[in-house]
Amino acid sequence: MAFSGWGRYPTFESRLFEPVSASEIEASLGSSEPWGTPVIARGAGRSYGDSALAETLISTRYLDNFSSLTTSASGYTVLRCASGMSLENVLETIIPQGLFLPVLPGIKAVTIGGAIAADVHGKNHHIDGSFCDHVESIRILLATGEVIDCHRGSNAELFHATCGGMGLTGIILDAAVKLTPLSSLDIAQRSLVAGNLQECMDLMDEHNDAKYSVAWIDCLARGAAQGRSVLYLGEHVDEQDAREKSKPGRTGLRSIQRSELNIPFDAPSLLLNKYTMAGFNSLYYAMQKNHITPKPIDYDAFFFPLERLRNWNRLYGAKGFLQYQLALPQESAHAGISAILSCASQAGKGSFLSVLKKFGKANSNLLSFPIEGYTLALDFKYEASLFPLLEQLDTLVLAHGGRLYLAKDARMSKECFRQSYGQWERFAELRQKFDPQGRFSSLQSRRLGLG
Repeated sequence: MAFSGWGRYPTFESRLFEPVSASEIEASLGSSEPWGTPVIARGAGRSYGDSALAETLISTRYLDNFSSLTTSASGYTVLRCASGMSLENVLETIIPQGLFLPVLPGIKAVTIGGAIAADVHGKNHHIDGSFCDHVESIRILLATGEVIDCHRGSNAELFHATCGGMGLTGIILDAAVKLTPLSSLDIAQRSLVAGNLQECMDLMDEHNDAKYSVAWIDCLARGAAQGRSVLYLGEHVDEQDAREKSKPGRTGLRSIQRSELNIPFDAPSLLLNKYTMAGFNSLYYAMQKNHITPKPIDYDAFFFPLERLRNWNRLYGAKGFLQYQLALPQESAHAGISAILSCASQAGKGSFLSVLKKFGKANSNLLSFPIEGYTLALDFKYEASLFPLLEQLDTLVLAHGGRLYLAKDARMSKECFRQSYGQWERFAELRQKFDPQGRFSSLQSRRLGLG
């Protein structure tokens, strides 16, 4: 059967093994199935490239049980659940209890295991860090058949290799995640229009204390208008108990789900070109106004705007798309992002979805993506002429001390990876320690020289 990531490039013929329990995965280690070929765990398939592609895929879709909500000695609430549980289902479980996940990516279909493997980040990294900064412990099945419970105080090296390790240390069976109190399902959103990239970054710095911060960027604007953008700032509304709003029939989860639209077919490839994208970007920017006064917006619309369009990846056509997400350190971010926008614009390769966010300090996980500075994400329709441009962008990213996000990557070279991830050798050593036969392997890991 052919599989792909969310970007639909590349595709790969794989066998799919769908265990119904963690014990079934553990028992299978004593047989020849499915371990005769390279294996990688696959959750919701929402990584964009080839990090969840291999000859054999171990689906975690049935590892979706909720285990417990407990109160720690420090007074905060901890969720324990299986790795295949989606963030959407987690939210459905905890919101009626007045609780929330401290970090959310832009896709709610992502599983707990996938969020840990990619160490996903959200609109609040500058304040709250990435997802794994809130993970208390992980239970992981090693290639040897041993199940290890790891956290920062015990089996710490396995913990820091697994968080952000793209599934290469073993199969995450379940995890415990620290939750945060929720006062309301509404986010108080403000929008600020910036005339260029420097203005946008200045606004982000000025509003660095905002809980959530994300900017849409016109990636095709040139000259003095390069990087013109709209910065969205958000804070949780402090109001009545969130449990009432989440009941059926109110402005909660169920009514939100009914409002989704479906993209039923692949859009014609010619629909996305530099002219339609330039027109869309110009129109969108022209329609924006400063909204200094906070406007309540439902959390679902704030965190997951693309999820209102189910199967939105079909908008890029049958051949799919590649997302190019980079992080640059604070001191070189403006020059680097400006050069990258210029290069893409001159090539006529634009993106409807160009997003800029600010990162806080990096954590201790060996392959986690965020570094203190800024991250820019660009979506490009697949076409053969795209790849030379991406190689040029790689050169710019490296020249400015940056790196690319493994969860979005579909074509980065081994050389680029090794130059930008300074702890890759330590990760390779630990991977060899915990999986000496290299049972866990993906198309991405082999391309990057990790085996």
